Amino acid sequence: MDKFDVVVVGGGPAGATAAEVLAREGRRVALIDKAGRIKPCGGAIPPRLIDDFKISDDLLVAKITSADIVSPSEKRVTIPIEGGFVGMVDRETFDPWLRRRAVSAGATSITGVFEDLTREADGGVTLHYRAPDGASCELRARAIIGADGASSSVGKTIFPDERVQCVFAYHEIVQTPRDAVAFNARRCDVIYRGATSPDFYAWIFPHGDTCSIGTGSAQKGFSLRQAVGKVRATYGLSTAQTLRREGAPIPMMPRRRWDDGRNVVLAGDAAGVVAPASGEGIYYAMFAGQLAAEAASMFLRTGDARALKGARRRFMREHGRVFWILGLMQRLWYRNDRRREQFVGICRDEDVQKLTFAAYMHKKLVKTRPLSHARILFKDLGYLLGLRHA
Repeated sequence: MDKFDVVVVGGGPAGATAAEVLAREGRRVALIDKAGRIKPCGGAIPPRLIDDFKISDDLLVAKITSADIVSPSEKRVTIPIEGGFVGMVDRETFDPWLRRRAVSAGATSITGVFEDLTREADGGVTLHYRAPDGASCELRARAIIGADGASSSVGKTIFPDERVQCVFAYHEIVQTPRDAVAFNARRCDVIYRGATSPDFYAWIFPHGDTCSIGTGSAQKGFSLRQAVGKVRATYGLSTAQTLRREGAPIPMMPRRRWDDGRNVVLAGDAAGVVAPASGEGIYYAMFAGQLAAEAASMFLRTGDARALKGARRRFMREHGRVFWILGLMQRLWYRNDRRREQFVGICRDEDVQKLTFAAYMHKKLVKTRPLSHARILFKDLGYLLGLRHA
């Protein structure tokens, strides 16, 4: 049986990042991932991710310089991205690139599907997985990182009674026609309309020669495919060639615990680190993967399982306040079309635009403009109390 310091389950941005960090430290690490899986994702990555994780420019299929926020009544607010751009990646190529980088750093790549964990008397753990040919296989490790998505099998193994609330996302990757009148290859469109999402939003994100058209909802019975069809019709993309259709759950909030207090820690969607309101997950997944790897490394050095708690603690210290604010915003403004109309009206405000994109681009709340924050607060209250109108 192969023995490793750490086995990482899941080869998306979180898992690949964790495996790379550990491999560069000289740890013996295995990265196990199922074959042929592409997560539905708009693919937006901010400058901080590009800088922090050294993303190659040739992975960017588009560079976005503005965003249109669209209200239920078709009112549009164009928000320019000042002093930079938002990069767009296609997960079909981005995730394998991250996995190859982890292997180049020294990680062992294994194709398989996680099945179970067995605790050993020496404090280690045996991971059971199914190989592509159906064979049952095992790996021994001192620690496990579960980065296997919102429906994490590793998470269910260590927290069998915990229920994870999710939004289900669905998108279609289509070939971009040259004559699509309403489509702009350097602009993201974010659509707030109950007909295309009753509790989240729909999107159309350019990917160069292709684009991602998608939506999300936690409402049972809502047809995501029909909603995407409506968006395609609006943008003149109904007859565009569909290259891929993908769907997956997206967690709505971070889990209360990421580790089992012994030798397993979660990261990425498995840990619930997708931003409320925006649904952004790639940056947070990679950051959580890095933190999980560093926590696992500390555990390996000290033998103290309390080190694993450091991953969640450090993440929430850095981003917990932003997640709380975004969660509050989603509960306030995504409730119905009247509120969505008001929300888009707020987005016309220059203070809102500058503070929102500064926070998005750099992943920090902007603390240097207290008057702007105060003005935004009073405007929000005005809309909620009916004193202002969109």
